[in-house]
Amino acid sequence: NDREFLQGIENLERAVQTLAAAGPDAIQLTIGQAELLQRIPGKQKPALVLRTDVANVYGANLPRTLFSRMIGNAAEQAVRLDAACVVVNLFCIPGQPEVTGQCIENILKLEGFDPFKMERRLLFPKQVPIIAPLFNKGLANLPLINHLDVYFLIVARLSKESNQEYSVSILVPARNERGNIENAILRTPSFGQSQQFIFVEGHSSDGTYEEIVRVQQKYKDRDIVAIRQTGKGKGNAVREGFERATGEVLMILDADLTMPPEDLPKFYEALAHNHGDFINGSRLVYPMEKQAMRFLNLLANKAFGLLFTFLLGQRLKDTLCGTKVLFKADYNRIVANRQYFGDFDPFGDFDLLFGASKLNLKIVEIPVRYRDREYGSTQISRFKHGWLLLKMCVFAAFKLKFR
Repeated sequence: NDREFLQGIENLERAVQTLAAAGPDAIQLTIGQAELLQRIPGKQKPALVLRTDVANVYGANLPRTLFSRMIGNAAEQAVRLDAACVVVNLFCIPGQPEVTGQCIENILKLEGFDPFKMERRLLFPKQVPIIAPLFNKGLANLPLINHLDVYFLIVARLSKESNQEYSVSILVPARNERGNIENAILRTPSFGQSQQFIFVEGHSSDGTYEEIVRVQQKYKDRDIVAIRQTGKGKGNAVREGFERATGEVLMILDADLTMPPEDLPKFYEALAHNHGDFINGSRLVYPMEKQAMRFLNLLANKAFGLLFTFLLGQRLKDTLCGTKVLFKADYNRIVANRQYFGDFDPFGDFDLLFGASKLNLKIVEIPVRYRDREYGSTQISRFKHGWLLLKMCVFAAFKLKFR
């Protein structure tokens, strides 16, 4: 890795030929350089060692932002190029811990793992009363300051494609949504081994429960469950509904249908094919219909997205999209650990997201086209509920970050 030598290579093809003529056992080259070796005729040429990462850490004048990134489908590329083996660099550059972290992620990817979460820890590595807790539980977790932390943790999962089919339970919390009940059934495509619809009616005044029963009787060929909620709030409705769920995959579909039911197969495929453990909808990617989300709600959603990205260590754009999908087995684990956060979320969104993060589940977002509701009015009070959500974030920060 002599920088002067690297800077002096202008004719790379000639350089590879010169190296090959010297007769080494192998030559390490990147994917873009590998063809220069493999096109040399004859069977006595050196073996190819394929370097699977790309970095910008060479040269006399380094750029401000350094990186080391893994090439896509490294193993397949190695087979295509007839490489003898593959290698990946582990850079330890003073003052650049992010590059080291990226290198470790590259190694994990090469071994068939999917790194998805990284946390920095420990700013003051000495056991000094008062000072150590102040630095390590407080300052060490703050943005920018955490770049000075001594070490970091990387969470990874096995990256294995799955084609298994699962039974599905679709939970539809509904309060004053009479005009949307039948469409929730009619507009949901067929996917999964089987489908169960669970309508949880929450003390409506427009005959929503009676409409659920009518739809249940009309579509007797569908597995439709009608529940009258005993508690209050969407969070309670989700919990009561999931207790009756028989499917292996659990889904939440808001009864206002502003998230089109036609998009549910995308959520199912992402979970079933092992692209993530917790699939969350994101309404903030595609353009919205004019009345779908008020301006202050949009700003609040973006702000909560940034806050959650910091708290959970995983990128999130839209924490409050009602559509969330996970395996029932993982939901049961969240329930078993619920006492860690307590029963503090009347909406259910934060309860599931915080619980998934505590279990180190990989959270994946699916972009959806957010529509204006066709029936009824929103159940959300912007300022009252926004203030409540902010307090929940502060509470969770001390449980997840500043602990």
